[in-house]
Amino acid sequence: MTTVAARARTRTRSVPDTEASAPARTDGKDHTGHPGHTGRTAALLAALLGFAVITIDVSAVNIALPGIRADLHSGMTGLQWVADAYTLMFAGLMLSAGALSDRTGARRAYVLGTTLFTLASLACAMAPGLGALIAARVVQGGAAAVLMPASLALIREAYDDARRRARAIALWTVGGSVAMAAGPVLGGVLTEHVGWRAVFFLNLPVGAAILALLTKVAPSPCRPAPLDVPGQLTAVLTLAGLTFAVIEGGGTGLAALAVAVASAIAFYVTERRHRAPMVPLAMLRDRTVSVSLAVGFAVNVGFYGVVFLLGLYLQQLRGMTATAAGLVFVPLAVLITGTNLISPRMAERFGRRPVVVTGQLVLALAMFALLPLTAHTPTWLLLLLLVPTGLGGAFAIPAVTAMLMDAVPGPRVGTASGLLNALRQTGGALAVAVFGTLLASNGEGTFSLTGMRVSLVAAGTLLVATALLSGMMLRASSTSGTSSPSGTSSPCGD
Repeated sequence: MTTVAARARTRTRSVPDTEASAPARTDGKDHTGHPGHTGRTAALLAALLGFAVITIDVSAVNIALPGIRADLHSGMTGLQWVADAYTLMFAGLMLSAGALSDRTGARRAYVLGTTLFTLASLACAMAPGLGALIAARVVQGGAAAVLMPASLALIREAYDDARRRARAIALWTVGGSVAMAAGPVLGGVLTEHVGWRAVFFLNLPVGAAILALLTKVAPSPCRPAPLDVPGQLTAVLTLAGLTFAVIEGGGTGLAALAVAVASAIAFYVTERRHRAPMVPLAMLRDRTVSVSLAVGFAVNVGFYGVVFLLGLYLQQLRGMTATAAGLVFVPLAVLITGTNLISPRMAERFGRRPVVVTGQLVLALAMFALLPLTAHTPTWLLLLLLVPTGLGGAFAIPAVTAMLMDAVPGPRVGTASGLLNALRQTGGALAVAVFGTLLASNGEGTFSLTGMRVSLVAAGTLLVATALLSGMMLRASSTSGTSSPSGTSSPCGD
């Protein structure tokens, strides 16, 4: 307080002409060179909007799929690719997107990702046919992969104080949950009253707003982060080949499966020999890391599989409007938001392993609880049966993420986080591929209730298996005291 008062008195006595006449900074920093209030607010809002829009583009498009099917005369295979083209690129490029953000600077990476995402959204909205829509979704997914790590990096750079940074990240997380709730409703309302193309047009003003906000954010530092191009290419080929094999089947599917296997072997060899591998294989030998990744994969198979199944079930089998179908998911998203806030407290009280195991078992119960659904199940009962779906994954993921972060050295935290997110997105993509194939088992034009039940049993069984694996292999208490990521940095010229 004494120092502050003395400084204030000194300023009152004599204010240098250069300071008094200096124009206000427009780079998002105050006179000390640290992020100012305007720059912090702009960075947080830009990060929130980016996370929200890439989340909405998953949930809203799922509700719009029947509208796309009717307008573009697509079968179930086409709908699977509309959903998976986005998710696959999101998953595949997530592994190196963090390194790209470090090399170019978070703000520059965010500008690039936002620009690509906005242009790809325009291409989706203007797509004359299914092929053009799928191609544009591929670009959208790649842009989303760039946006995700860069959004968190923007927040980390804008908030020097750890407490303020924690609050900002909490707002960022809640923003994603709100977007998850709003996505199905927006998708339903827009599809029903305007048309499915409006779901993509909605991204254009959001993208423009993000780019405007970024002009108030200070340039980000660059860090030397090597890119593993061979590893990235073989990872994408592996995921794409596997998904193609599941969706297409037949002789073409077998050829795609061969490509996936060959690419997976090449990925393994590349990561062993690369001087700075995208996925350090030694890290995967840690049982906490490997089990955490398996849990993330299984949880997304269950959750995103249910969202995909129910989006079609509600509209194609029950005959609900797109708006009504979207509203069904709102209580689910509210439950997820609340449970995300409770999970860390439960982990502190009971330990992370019991929370991770319980969350998976609850989500497995959700899969089996939905088996009795028919075309005439009362809506109130459906909402009740969805409660375990909202609780299970949201209970497990915060605890498993914290456990994974504690299991790796500080400089590997970003790599581990990217790998977890990539595996989670891969789980969602494969769920859409496999479940979509099962739904179409009795013909392209008919929703298969049997196919939905087989899908739910498969997801539930997988979750029980990973829950047992977690209980047996995870340590009762997590490793503590990881160090912060290190590395030199230099200003970026953006």
